[in-house]
Amino acid sequence: MTRTYEENLKELKELIRILESGAVPLEEMLTHYEHGMELINTCEKMLESAELKIVLLQES
Repeated sequence: MTRTYEENLKELKELIRILESGAVPLEEMLTHYEHGMELINTCEKMLESAELKIVLLQES
């Protein structure tokens, strides 16, 4: 099942909260950071796709 932009963004915000708290071991922080970067890339791709759709709709 594909996750929505909003679901990805919610998870990213939670990861940021965890990382900023400093309450997890370094190895876990690195894992969270890597996953956060993946979420950022996914969200950026979703936004780019939405932007392209808007442009195409405006042109038609």
